[in-house]
Amino acid sequence: MKNKIEIEKKILIAPLNWGLGHATRCIPIINALINKNFEPVICCDGIALQLLQKEFPKLKSFELPSYEIHYTKNGGLLKYSLLLNSPKIIKAIKKEKKLIEEIIENVNIKGIISDNRFGVRSNKIPSVYITHQINVLSGSTSFLTSKLHQNIIAKFDECWIPDYSGKNNLSGKLSHLKDIGFPIKFIGPLSRFEDKDSLQKVLDENKKYDIMVLLSGPEPQRGLLEKKLLFELKLYRKKVLFVRGVFSDKNISVKNQNIEIVNFMMQKDLQKAILESKTIITRSGYSTIMDLDKLNSKVFFIPTPGQYEQEYLAKYLKQQNISPYALQKDFKLSLLDDCEKYTGFTFKRLPNTKVNQFPFEIFK
Repeated sequence: MKNKIEIEKKILIAPLNWGLGHATRCIPIINALINKNFEPVICCDGIALQLLQKEFPKLKSFELPSYEIHYTKNGGLLKYSLLLNSPKIIKAIKKEKKLIEEIIENVNIKGIISDNRFGVRSNKIPSVYITHQINVLSGSTSFLTSKLHQNIIAKFDECWIPDYSGKNNLSGKLSHLKDIGFPIKFIGPLSRFEDKDSLQKVLDENKKYDIMVLLSGPEPQRGLLEKKLLFELKLYRKKVLFVRGVFSDKNISVKNQNIEIVNFMMQKDLQKAILESKTIITRSGYSTIMDLDKLNSKVFFIPTPGQYEQEYLAKYLKQQNISPYALQKDFKLSLLDDCEKYTGFTFKRLPNTKVNQFPFEIFK
């Protein structure tokens, strides 16, 4: 019989609502907590909260204040938009921190895991921060944004980095620094997907789709890329699966019958579809990279305009001969031919840490 005290030891887990990446990479953590007899309590907002509520309908969840992070149509203006909206973000963080203290008291929370939510921490219980961006790239202001983020991380008890600790890693200079002034632990890449070896049969069969488009991220940039890709694909004569990445009952259609369009796919269906696709077109968000690395996919990346992190990751993976990329304004369907020159995510890594071995002992 399981120990009742262990089962009722509640751990609050709170991903940032900026697209779906932070939420999806928390899925394996939530599953690991459950397997270790903890009771996860989900705290989030927006579509990230909706996703986790769909994946874990039996878990207790709370809605946190939104940071109200919005992209601009002109990607180059993103950091200035964030600066102008910083008073709203700071106000939301203060509300968030107050609400977290109430939840801790009322629900008897014994530990916190925050994925890039600044206000989700407490001096009363162990608080962990998850990020792959100890360095926050922002162009000419990268030094300042990195220092600001590092000061926030230092207020937590530990920082968990979802990557390999060795030389052959996925995040490069974003998280692999020589001197860090706070405790860090590399926990290996986080993916919601099962190990590809368990679905080897799908890999061995003929591919169903020549192209899979996998969209994500906040508006308006998600919608702008959707419009561009549908235009590029309007005369394409091979099979395409187009996943819009939106929670909506409203469907869209196109004249090209070779294009199958779905609004959203849950974990198992999405994994199967990725394995059935020859080439994936997607953003170079880090959570997407970790998922595709898990499945050894062939990919073409289109970084979100104005998001320096995604631009860096796309360049970094190209330098490793893993995948090509193009800026959104420059993308043409003919560029997909470049994928044949790259290995895809098949590089054999020798990490210094076991993958997804979470150091939950901090909560004991």
